[in-house]
Amino acid sequence: MDDPQTRRKVLILASAIDMMISGAILLIYFGLLPVDISGWDVPRWVIGLVGGAWFAVSMLVLAYQLTKTESG
Repeated sequence: MDDPQTRRKVLILASAIDMMISGAILLIYFGLLPVDISGWDVPRWVIGLVGGAWFAVSMLVLAYQLTKTESG
């Protein structure tokens, strides 16, 4: 994976998939998807924090990769 274009495409795809997964976690946290998280051994606020941070980082990586200009 020495080709910069291939690396960029992989990062775009991975961050887009991460955004979808973390978005689903946030939808579960906000109660918009019918998944019961009360049975998990994790406090509810931790799920929201992890989902929100994961979504934000994925969005930043995707936005950077999509706006990066070609150099060289």
